Amino acid sequence: MVTGDPADSPEGLEGSPFAPPVKRSVTIAGHQTAISLEPIFWDALRAHATRHNLPINALVARIDAARLAVPHPPNLASAIRCWLFADTFCDKDKNYSQ
Repeated sequence: MVTGDPADSPEGLEGSPFAPPVKRSVTIAGHQTAISLEPIFWDALRAHATRHNLPINALVARIDAARLAVPHPPNLASAIRCWLFADTFCDKDKNYSQ
């Protein structure tokens, strides 16, 4: 279950790509954790989950499992941002070093 009010951004920044992070709770493998992401990333995460008919918690759990499989895993919020960016904009050959 994801909790948090989508309108938690300061006045004047709601809908802006520069709105500050919003903290929400997600449940991964039965454990709740708080994640702070900018609203634009929450929107992208929700859209991706909807397109693939997944609950947000399930998508976050998949991203979490993928991040934990790398030698030096980033924090979960960073992993989500990178995953969303890579899924949307990067070449499918996964060559990110250029």
